Amino acid sequence: MTQVDTAGTAQGDVDTAGTARGGAGLPDAGPGENGAGRTGARTGPWKRGRVLAAVALLLGLFLLLHASIPNRAGNLGSLVETFLPWFGLVIPVLLAGALLRRSVLAVVALLLPAVVWLNLFGGLLTDKSHPGGDLTVVSHNVGADNPDAVGTARALAASGADVLALEELDPGALRTYEKELAAAYPHHEVLGTVGVWSRLPLSDTRTVDVEMDAGPLGDAKPADVKLGYNRGLRTTVATDHGPLAVYVAHLGSVRVNPRAGLSSARRDAGAQALGRAVAAERNERVVLLGDLNGTLDDRAYEDVTSRMRSAQEAAGDGFGFSWPATFPVVRIDQILVRGVEPESSWVLPATGSDHLPVAARISW
Repeated sequence: MTQVDTAGTAQGDVDTAGTARGGAGLPDAGPGENGAGRTGARTGPWKRGRVLAAVALLLGLFLLLHASIPNRAGNLGSLVETFLPWFGLVIPVLLAGALLRRSVLAVVALLLPAVVWLNLFGGLLTDKSHPGGDLTVVSHNVGADNPDAVGTARALAASGADVLALEELDPGALRTYEKELAAAYPHHEVLGTVGVWSRLPLSDTRTVDVEMDAGPLGDAKPADVKLGYNRGLRTTVATDHGPLAVYVAHLGSVRVNPRAGLSSARRDAGAQALGRAVAAERNERVVLLGDLNGTLDDRAYEDVTSRMRSAQEAAGDGFGFSWPATFPVVRIDQILVRGVEPESSWVLPATGSDHLPVAARISW
């Protein structure tokens, strides 16, 4: 009897424990109703990462519609287009977040910016160069503050260029360049701060007004004074295949500050003037070399890019960034052509300038 009571008591203990586990009479949690189950139901792979997916879609639309960004306030559109390729770095960051969140939704949404970026810049990632070519051209902003003009001139002479365009020539260093380049380049013309050195004869050299000194004050200056600050020229190179019109330009600098945004009025006016000069050029074969102080994605260059094509985009390998020389992030030094075929395009090693020289080989 005592044993039965003990067993009963034990059974009672079990019942009591069972009642305690049941939560004072509350029903047991069924499958999928505990905390983990409810969270999993709410955040499945197609529901997790909604914020990441939204950011990915916005990035895709941003890249797709960048040309619609207005330029009225602070030239925001031009500022964005200057660094447009770099927005692609956001894609792997978002992808890493999507994988951490195990979000299929975010991964699928990332297809939009990835496809748009590849459509815009994917062609630059492959080597499009071809062997051969008839003429090598080089452009270099040598830098007015270049501490090694001798070394820069010798490096350029060793580049193998047939036609060499120099920008930002300091009057104090001009004789150095003339002396060091004389042996390799018997023909040269300098107008203001830009010049051309050539293995082949030059003719019909004249200034090209890139509107650095536009307006009443500029018009009032004597011609000899304005020439000292000239930043554009046009010349004819006599080649075995006929005359080649060569333009050299150094457009106005741009400034970026938090209040005014991108200040580029002089550069934009110069780009338009350059576009008009190229449009009026009667020679069907034209090469434009120079520091244009902007990337060709910038809408400011439409008057030029609508008539000429970039040697780097047509026959280069990579983005060809040229500035700043210590860590290049943009290509503002350009070689554009019309009527000739770019076979290859590349960036030369650094000199004493804050720009890298750029080169291209062209054929007829």
